[in-house]
Amino acid sequence: MNFNFLSPVSDMVLAHNELVSSQALGRKLRIHSSQNGIPDLDNVNIAIVGVLENRNDVNYIGEEFQLNEIRKTLYGLFPGSWGATVADLGDINKGESVEDTYFALKTTVSILVKKNIIPIIIGGTQDLTYANYRAYDDITPMVNIVNVDSKFDLGDSAKPIKNNSFVGKIILDEPYNLFNYATIGYQTYFNSQEEIDLMDKLYFEAYRLGQVSKDVTFVEPIMRDANLVSIDLGSVKGSELSLNQKISPNGLDGKEICAIARYAGISNKVSSFGIYEYKPSKDDEMTSMLIAQIIWYFIEGYNFRVMDDDFSDETSYQKFITLVDSQELVFYKSNKTGRWWIEIPFLAEVNNKLKRHTLLPCMHQDYLDACNNKVPDRWYKAFQKNSI
Repeated sequence: MNFNFLSPVSDMVLAHNELVSSQALGRKLRIHSSQNGIPDLDNVNIAIVGVLENRNDVNYIGEEFQLNEIRKTLYGLFPGSWGATVADLGDINKGESVEDTYFALKTTVSILVKKNIIPIIIGGTQDLTYANYRAYDDITPMVNIVNVDSKFDLGDSAKPIKNNSFVGKIILDEPYNLFNYATIGYQTYFNSQEEIDLMDKLYFEAYRLGQVSKDVTFVEPIMRDANLVSIDLGSVKGSELSLNQKISPNGLDGKEICAIARYAGISNKVSSFGIYEYKPSKDDEMTSMLIAQIIWYFIEGYNFRVMDDDFSDETSYQKFITLVDSQELVFYKSNKTGRWWIEIPFLAEVNNKLKRHTLLPCMHQDYLDACNNKVPDRWYKAFQKNSI
């Protein structure tokens, strides 16, 4: 395995790990150490990868950072009754240039995803999502990204990539593999009206912070359709975080961000998960603990994955058909989990990359809305996108 880019977990963290309970998560991980090298990845389901890159931060002034505090905190937590095997592969250090770091991350993620191992990336700046996305170039023809963020990060794609403008690059750089982009928890005053309009025009999905706080469960079907999930810690409200991390008095609280991570873990489609914009400070315990808990909940979710989307077996689901404005909407409900899907009419003349997108995860509420003659918003956007 070509993991030359990865440096081992520091000896200080490993020494600390000797002091935690024998029942703790740190004792159950397969860890990349300088003594033993890269662990055996047979039967590993999830791999933690740190990326020490922050040079594309718009406010970068040369600061370095480490992920030791996060690891020490995570290793000390107790696992649930999990069947998953988790490895910690250490860190990708800064390359000569940021492009070198991107290449290292892209290569590492590509190797792991092809081995059916889900990378959990703990990063500096969120532009690393671009490298994570590029890892899918030779894996799947269409990628769905969910970004948990207070901003859309569209930016001006004509300018060099930064942590607040990487999505523009994802949309416009070839090969064009992006099918859907959804932002969860955006705060309107951080986004220009042009960006909000553009999200609408591209039929991308955007959910305001208020919607998430009102009912976090609506995030589940969005995650069920995602391949790649990227979390910006700036989406979390300031009171939940350490000094350097405070962006806004408003944002997701700890419980909400952990619920979102759990939904990402439960999704059968999510094959990479990243937590970005970590900025250590002297009072770092809160941020380290929050990141450790986000990772814990993602792994917890992974252990509850259920394959319930095989619609070739008619006994495994119920089918419901309803009419909305003379448009026939077809819903499926899994007998195993009670989760719902809605059919997107497949347009024969449109490019066949979209064939696998003919079933869209949805909620029971979408079915009830359809029965009341209301077209579900996600269905409308997906239908429009298929028509382009």
